Amino acid sequence: MRTLVASLGVTAAILTVSAAPASAGEPGRASAGAGRAVLVCGTDAATRRAYTREHGAAPVYVTAREALAVRPSDPAWDAPRCMTAREHVRYRNAVVDNAAAAGRSRN
Repeated sequence: MRTLVASLGVTAAILTVSAAPASAGEPGRASAGAGRAVLVCGTDAATRRAYTREHGAAPVYVTAREALAVRPSDPAWDAPRCMTAREHVRYRNAVVDNAAAAGRSRN
């Protein structure tokens, strides 16, 4: 993955999609959802080529909604999925909003 990031000059945030997304909003932190890593990737041809070279397959892009819908019973992914920077912002905001709502419901 370092090669992918270094060769493209891309800011890569790695998040792990799991049923407990509280830690998933923190880029670079791995958790129990290993096998469901998501990289923040560009959509340009150079990024696609680098991803394919690094992981042996073309990138599969997921939306924030799809990442939030992943369940522990879903099969693990063979290679990390990609998410655009805009979708990552949506994902992070949803995780923060869900955490805030859970905190309010406890009080």
